Amino acid sequence: MATRPVFISENEGSTFVRVMPVEFTWHAGMAKSRKQMSIRSLHEATKNTLSSARVLEISSMSEQRLGEQLSAFNLTFRTKGRGREIAVECAFQASKVFESGGPYLDLLDAKPIDAKRDDRLQCSGKLTGFQFFGQKWALEPQTAFYDWIYINALHLQPELADAVLAYDAFTDIAFNPEKSINCQASAVALYVSLRRRGLLEQALTSRESYMATILGAKTGKARQDEGPQGRLF
Repeated sequence: MATRPVFISENEGSTFVRVMPVEFTWHAGMAKSRKQMSIRSLHEATKNTLSSARVLEISSMSEQRLGEQLSAFNLTFRTKGRGREIAVECAFQASKVFESGGPYLDLLDAKPIDAKRDDRLQCSGKLTGFQFFGQKWALEPQTAFYDWIYINALHLQPELADAVLAYDAFTDIAFNPEKSINCQASAVALYVSLRRRGLLEQALTSRESYMATILGAKTGKARQDEGPQGRLF
């Protein structure tokens, strides 16, 4: 048995995403078929609690094409002034700043799996923050930077963005909250919640608006040394 979080989009209330731990039968093995068996088990267990939930796996292991496309390895975007597509995973890894190095901007053009496994990310000391095209982000709130990149990228893909609204709950079979912080399934759930509530466009106008929307205006102000506030997407 194993336990994994299911991220549920909330259409009202003070919480945008509800996290529900679900226990399910784990099918050990590295093969994609074994991962998909675990995904089916997780989704079946989820529906035992949320019988009407429409659940989507967000990863390259997903049995649904949409879920594969929404993997941070596959979801891409373009920033202003840069013509090439950037994978969300590459953007996140390339933006990391450490005590002894970073950001490693060459990772923007790497394969997502290579960007994630780059040795420099493990050998540059403690993570101190993020820098995304000159814009600095702090480590707190913990998932704010990753979610910002992801929901912006998703919004630039109208077909995917519309299709994901058909689902209420999201999983990522590889995500273990005991080992990781950021999760693509959680980012998708946040996107769906913001869009259903009519808050998405407001949140995407700038980093200040985004922070004010997800956390409240009093915690949404950026420091003056944190770089430009305009949209980069």
